[in-house]
Formats: sequence, structure tokens, C-alpha cells
Amino acid sequence: MNAFFVFAAVIALVLINVPIAVALGIAAIGAILASQGVGSLPNLAVTMYQGATSFPLIAIPLFILAGAIMNTSGISRRLMDFASALLGSFRGALAHVNVLTSMFFAEISGSAVADVAATGSIMIPAMKKRGYPAAFSAAVTSSSASLAIIIPPSIPMILYAVMAGTSVVQLFVAGIVPGLIAGFSMMGVCYYYAVRYNWPVEEVFQLRKLGRTFVEAFWALMMPVIILGGIFGGVVTATEGAALAVVAAALIGGVVYRELDWRHLRDAIIEGGVQTGAVMLLVAASALLGLYLTEAQLPQQLATELIGITNNPWFVLALLNVFFLFVGMFLHSAAAIILVVPIVMPLVNSVGIDPVHFGVVVTLNLAIGQQTPPVASVLMITCSIAKENVWTVSKANIPFILVLLATLLLVTYVPATTLSLVDYFYR
Repeated sequence: MNAFFVFAAVIALVLINVPIAVALGIAAIGAILASQGVGSLPNLAVTMYQGATSFPLIAIPLFILAGAIMNTSGISRRLMDFASALLGSFRGALAHVNVLTSMFFAEISGSAVADVAATGSIMIPAMKKRGYPAAFSAAVTSSSASLAIIIPPSIPMILYAVMAGTSVVQLFVAGIVPGLIAGFSMMGVCYYYAVRYNWPVEEVFQLRKLGRTFVEAFWALMMPVIILGGIFGGVVTATEGAALAVVAAALIGGVVYRELDWRHLRDAIIEGGVQTGAVMLLVAASALLGLYLTEAQLPQQLATELIGITNNPWFVLALLNVFFLFVGMFLHSAAAIILVVPIVMPLVNSVGIDPVHFGVVVTLNLAIGQQTPPVASVLMITCSIAKENVWTVSKANIPFILVLLATLLLVTYVPATTLSLVDYFYR
């Protein structure tokens, strides 16, 4: 079976609402049976097991669990209170608070879904109550949540590192500057609309209130310092840092803030387990696809064909950006990484593109994909929380998507945006 038809089969199955992991499995098993016969069946289960048991992948359920614990233990609320005290005197303050809270949360959870679940149910009603347009409230919440996969730690970056065989820690460091650029640019968009439509200032700046909320949020603010400081400093690996995030969230929520009881912890574990099951089933199914692609040598064939057209890395990056933006419209970020990255990496390596730089490019493309229908996973969750029409929110979301696109272009064609910190600390 031609590899092109395998890819087409996956897309077709997804479009008729077959779960992505199942679609990957069906297409891969069909291709393997067609090319290798029924004698290959005994190896399939072993391939799936080995594909899902890579050590770096253990970080995924741990970061998901840390985010779930934060949502139920008062940590997220205290981060919002501090952001509100810090930015409440700016026009359009709640929009700024929304973005800044997402940036704080991104430094701990690594999941845009966890981010929007934590902030959306609080920020969207509050913004509506203060007179912000409902569609804009949902749009800023949705787009800022996608900062969680750009600012480290990032679950898609972990998946990419495993698929591309590169350093998780270097990818995390490379995501810092682009994440901050995108976040502060979104705040600039919020300020523009706030001045244009005379949105309210929430409160006069009070140093005393800022100090009080800082004290209350101190341990929540220390979480990213402890986790990322340990990872970047080489004290712990990314996987150990994820375990540290869970322990820190549980201790801060249960011992310091005393809002995490056994019932909330059980709910967080169940929520984390459900999300983890979905992601890891994808990973296991992708191992089957990887087995077939290795046998068919599709990645090498693709690299040879495209190099025959051009070996200019900037043109190759432009082509891959268009491709990933298209794929991101139809596949969740995890599925897109698992399905596409193993195919394109030989091409990326052959034209001399740094795999860490390319990892941030891929992540930004998929952050945009989380906001662009028809799949738009984060946008759909946000619209469900806001009880707003998807297309109305999508229209309001255009300025924030343009911010992400501008950041993507900057990162793509100014590699120092991502690699300067990596080169300084690790090369």
C-alpha cells in the first residue's frame, strides 16, 4: 500500500469522526498487512508497547496531573488575583489579566486544554459582566491558552523531542523568547481594543494590595521557578521535573493553601488519567505507523524528492509551515506531531535546519491549529465554556491568530529568536 494512501486514509477516517488513535491504528495495520502479510501480526502489540514506554513520555501524564491539581487547589485563583492586582489599573485590565494568567499557568502545566479549563470558567464570565464583548472574551481566553504549548514546559515539545530524537531541555529553553513575544503582543492587541472601545480600568493601582496578593500567590509563583530552574540547571531531567511539578502542586495546594482534599485529589487523578489515556493511545498507535514508514522509507523518499526541487532551507521551511498550518486545521497537536514529524525529519536534517529551531516552528504552527476550525481543539472547549458560537468567536480571534502568525514568521526566519539562549547555555 502506497504511503500516500495511508496518510489519506487517516485524514478520511478522522473526518468521519473516527477517533484519531483508532484511525492511525487502522491505517497502519492495514498498510503493514498489505506489505508484510499476516506473519507480521505478532509483532504489532510489542511495537505499540515499546512505542509508548519511552522514558521522556512519562513527563506527559505527570504534567497533565500537575495541571489538574492546580485547577482544584486554589493555585490558579491566586495567580489570577496577583495578575489582577498587578494590571488592574490598565485600560482593558481583565483582558490583560487573562493573558498574563495564561502565561503564569503555561510555566507549570504544558497543556493548553488545562490552561483554558483553569482560566476560562472564571475569566470569561467576569469579562462579560464588566461589558467586554462575549466573542472577544472567549477569543482572548482561547488564544492565550495556546501559549501553554509554547512557553515551557510543553507537552507537544516533549512529543516532538521523542519523535525527532532531540533534547527536551533545549526545546524548552528555545520556547521562552517566542512565548514571551507572543504573550506580550497579545496584551498589545488587548490594549488597542481597550482604548478604541473605552473598556474599563478595574481599580486604582494599590501597592498594598499587590503586596498582599503576591504573598498569597508566592508559593504558586515559585512553582515554575522550582520546576524550570531544576530542569534548566541540570538538577533534574524534564521527566523528573514533571514529577516535581506534581509533588509541588500537591504540597502547595494541600499543605500551604489547604484547599486540596482527598476528593479533589481523586478528581484530579481521574481527569489526568483520562487525558493521559487519550494521548498515550495516540503514541502507541503512532508506533505502528512509524514501523510501516521505516519499512517503506517514505521519509527518505520525501527528502530526496524535495531536495531535487530545492535545497534552500528557507524555502523548505516555508513549504513545511504551509503544510503544518494545513495539518493543524484537521489534527490535534499530538496527532500531528506523531504523524508528520517522523516523515519530515530526514528532509529537515538533510538541508541543515536545526532540529531544536524546527521544533519551535512546529509547536507554533500547531498552536495556531488549536485556534483554526474545523478541529480547533482549544477554541472548541473555550466556546463550550463561554456558550458562544464558534464562528463568531473565530472572527474575534483573527487579531490573536495574526499575532501567532507574526511570531511564527519571526521564529522561522530569525533563528536566533529561539537558538540564542540554547547556544549560550548548552552549546
